[in-house]
Amino acid sequence: MRLRAGQLLMALCLGAVCPLLWYAAWSGTQGNDFDMYQNHFLELQQRLLYAEKEYKKRSHELSGALDEIKWMLEKRTPLTVNHADDVKWKELNLTRKLPVHLTNMYYYLPHLQEHEDGISPNVILGQQRTGVSLVMGIPTVKRQKEHYLIKTLHSLLYDLSEKQQSDCLIIILVAEVDAEYVKSVAESVKSSFPREVQSGILEVISPPASYYPDLSNLKKTFGDSEDRVRWRTKQNLDYSFLMLYAQPKGTFYLQLEDDIIAKPGYIESIKTFAFEQSQDWMILEFSQLGFIGKLFKSKELPLIVEFFLMFYKDKPIDWLIDHLLWVKVCNPEKDAKDCEKEKAKLRIRAKPSLFQHMGIHSSLPGKIQNLKDKDFGVNVLHKAHNNPPAEVDTSLKIYQQYTLEKVYQGKDCFWASAPVAGDYIRFTFLHPVTVEKYIFRSGNMEHPGDKLFNTTVEVLPADEMLRKELVDNGSKFNYQATKDGYLKIGAFADGIAAGRVHQSIGKIGAIRLSIHSDSPVWAILSEVLIKTSEN
Repeated sequence: MRLRAGQLLMALCLGAVCPLLWYAAWSGTQGNDFDMYQNHFLELQQRLLYAEKEYKKRSHELSGALDEIKWMLEKRTPLTVNHADDVKWKELNLTRKLPVHLTNMYYYLPHLQEHEDGISPNVILGQQRTGVSLVMGIPTVKRQKEHYLIKTLHSLLYDLSEKQQSDCLIIILVAEVDAEYVKSVAESVKSSFPREVQSGILEVISPPASYYPDLSNLKKTFGDSEDRVRWRTKQNLDYSFLMLYAQPKGTFYLQLEDDIIAKPGYIESIKTFAFEQSQDWMILEFSQLGFIGKLFKSKELPLIVEFFLMFYKDKPIDWLIDHLLWVKVCNPEKDAKDCEKEKAKLRIRAKPSLFQHMGIHSSLPGKIQNLKDKDFGVNVLHKAHNNPPAEVDTSLKIYQQYTLEKVYQGKDCFWASAPVAGDYIRFTFLHPVTVEKYIFRSGNMEHPGDKLFNTTVEVLPADEMLRKELVDNGSKFNYQATKDGYLKIGAFADGIAAGRVHQSIGKIGAIRLSIHSDSPVWAILSEVLIKTSEN
């Protein structure tokens, strides 16, 4: 019986408790009867069960305490972190913990392990618009000479309809860590496009300084200088940052640069071309130059960015795109001709090109680039209409061959040096006409900022008796009369004056555009439409 009891104790032996059990068992059986031994054994068994119960209880309490400590630490973290960053990440549907498709960034950019906010953008301007069809990304950096960003934005926004403006987003990435410079760019955008910033079509962001790794001592390749290698490496990182920010905001992503001009109607052309494609594609190209005018599906951007980050130190961005296509579809056992054929199924060119490079001074100091897309053709810088016969005259100083007669006849635009208060543009009809509506558009795609500011549209009623009556009782018809008998019926807003002429005015002898303040820029008139009951 003692042997069976000993075997039982051995089976129940638990770690450090074994010596105690064996001592109690054998000491009990040597000097006492079996009942005493059994009581000792049961007592020890109860103690063990109680100890196990207490262990589980203390373990649960300790786990809860650790969770509470962790929660308290997380709660205290915002005291040293910008609250805006947390908001931005929530809006991006991201968290401080990188989503699955971004976790490899720690491998390619290991310094980010020590900088949790390294990919959290500083949103300087914007309404956090999402759910649009098209997101356009424009990286910009400080240039030593001429800056092109505002001209580029004017070109992109020039003739967008309200519907198009509500369904797209333009993100400007100021890829600099100089806070003052970033602020100056944002202020320039805001002052040039207040309505667009307010509506949410324009956003300005910048990366935190901790996003960039050490870019010194990079390996020189392809015969490039150290400065050029550093420039192209940072550029790859800039594109990657911008793409990741833009990815959740729309269906398609269009990569642009800060020194381009766009063709009129480019958004509709992109939409039409994209939906015409019968096969699956990865890139649609609307310019043959570099990384300009490249359209991607937003859902594929994480894969593309990851490929960029794998080799961001090795090659320029346009080369990496070509290599990505090679990896996806080229068969090493077949020739280069077959490879190009397969890549062409994923990368499809649209002609004519919709975007033209206009910058001369590169963001790389000292580099001059006269790159032009031959497929862009000649941009139509004016719009022709069949206007009633008239004599035209102006007090403005005309630039070269860009006369007022040419824009009125639909042959070219009108271009003059900076207007001053009191200047005018006048159209005097050979025969009085009944005007139904009018459109005067200033600026054009190449010089979108050369607009008419603080300028009114005025008409001269042909009937003198009616003119006197309207001048004397203009307020009745909401007209404001000038000293020489003209009636103010409209004004330029954002470079355009358009409206209808009330029939109470009768036939009109002349229309005049009167400028009421000095302008800091030159003036272009690119469209004149005077619709009459006769034409």
